[in-house]
Amino acid sequence: MLGAFVLGGCATTDPLETSASGARPPPVTSSAASPAGAIERSPIGSVAAGSGSGDASVDAAGGAAPNDRGTSVAGGAAFGGSAVGGRSLKVALLLPLGGFDQTAVIAKGMKQAAELALFDADRSDIQLIVKDDKGTPDGARIATEEAIKDGAEVILGPLFGRAAPGAAAAARASNVPVLSFSNDRTVAGNGVYILGFSPEQDADRVIAYAARNNKQRFAAMVPDDAYGTIIGAAFKSAVAKAGGTVVAFETYPAGANAMIGPSRRIVEAARSAEAAGAPIDAVFLPGGQDVLPQLGPLLTYSGFDAGKVKLIGSGAWEFSTLGSNDAFIGGWYPGPDPAGWRAFQAKFSKSFGQAPPRVASIAYDAMQLAIALSANAPGQRFTVANLTRSGGFSGVDGTMRLTADGIAERGLAILEVQKIGSHVVERPPATVGGSADATLAGNLDETLSGARLSGTPPRVN
Repeated sequence: MLGAFVLGGCATTDPLETSASGARPPPVTSSAASPAGAIERSPIGSVAAGSGSGDASVDAAGGAAPNDRGTSVAGGAAFGGSAVGGRSLKVALLLPLGGFDQTAVIAKGMKQAAELALFDADRSDIQLIVKDDKGTPDGARIATEEAIKDGAEVILGPLFGRAAPGAAAAARASNVPVLSFSNDRTVAGNGVYILGFSPEQDADRVIAYAARNNKQRFAAMVPDDAYGTIIGAAFKSAVAKAGGTVVAFETYPAGANAMIGPSRRIVEAARSAEAAGAPIDAVFLPGGQDVLPQLGPLLTYSGFDAGKVKLIGSGAWEFSTLGSNDAFIGGWYPGPDPAGWRAFQAKFSKSFGQAPPRVASIAYDAMQLAIALSANAPGQRFTVANLTRSGGFSGVDGTMRLTADGIAERGLAILEVQKIGSHVVERPPATVGGSADATLAGNLDETLSGARLSGTPPRVN
């Protein structure tokens, strides 16, 4: 990709909200602090805020050892690299590290991923300053103020959208950019960049692909929550842009019994449309691992015919057991090309003795982005022009370009669900914002094993 930085040594491919399990960024739970639909669910599920403090150091071999001696990881002390031009850089990492819940586990994995990126770069002139933001606006504000006093030139984090305004308020006063791991658009802009996977981009990508493959008449079933509000609006917009028609649209509350009625209505809409000679071509079902195993059997029981109507979904479909329900086999969903994640997962597991949470790749890529821009002079590294360079950046999760309004535009592949795992049917676009090569992936097809995912994909808020 012309003008792009390569982030790390992993193969380039293309987290959302961060999930409790850490899988590729999935649907999102709403944040009470964010009005119109802040997203707090990871590609794995949902992440709750934690509190307390904790840290780990990285040894020379790249392993992680828990310790209570501080919150800084210096590239030189750990890795023995050499300074570049004598210009040191301090990077702050804000995460909800306290406690022992799933959020803290994911946060630890993201911290280890950032440390791994620093190890891979072998840079003694870069120091990673780790702060516990407690998952709250006040915690993030205090952590940011402390990090800037310590000399940080860029803030990586917070994980949650609800904490981002606290970090932003403190960072703007010093003209320090914030690269949040959230995908909550309501916090983006004015110095805040969200790196999480966007529900809007998910919908655009899969609907555009479906339309190019002769799917023009659509129905949808979306969750009756903040994520559903966002992804439902994105679905309707994407269908309009593709020149298609929304024939039926249903929402469903959580709980298997509450899903029965919407499932039956979608199936009835499909039958009626077929009888009228204008059949529904595809049903958009953007749930994740928490709901799809319930919805699939309900659709089948209601008479859904996957041989006539294609099921399509969001990045939250990225979990290895989805194909255990026949209704989803052959379904399409957007996501990063899996090659980069597989390489990163192997490297992380070798270094730390355990698999990474799926969202850890966002922290790795964010750290590598900071390292890539460190070659510039202090004060000129993280300017708007450098952060939003047209060539973008390429990392574990593929091509990413930051926009002036703080959104991460990502190049996504299209994957097709198989009995076990999924495979790539359309490569990511060569450049973000361009159109993908419409040919089948051929030898680029990647079977996604259960080892690749730990839960549903992560979307971070």
